[in-house]
Amino acid sequence: MKDIRYIDGVSSITLNEETCIGCGMCLQVCPHAVFILVAKKARIDDRDGCMECGACAMNCPVDAVRVNPGVGCASLIIKRWLKGKNMPADSCCC
Repeated sequence: MKDIRYIDGVSSITLNEETCIGCGMCLQVCPHAVFILVAKKARIDDRDGCMECGACAMNCPVDAVRVNPGVGCASLIIKRWLKGKNMPADSCCC
């Protein structure tokens, strides 16, 4: 979903491709299509599309995906959606 962007370069998502078994769960649960399968292994294709929801990490059967849900600038954007646009930009931790 390359049309949805937050702030480039701040996502905490990581993937250990050696640990990955290629089950595709991360692809199924990711709401922003961050992952692709290449040679029967998951790969992060769109890191900046990650909203750090944590669905991929919670559903990975071998813990190959790591993400700190609710941290960083994605969290600020979600808080702005919920609490209003008047939150100061400097409340971002990045």
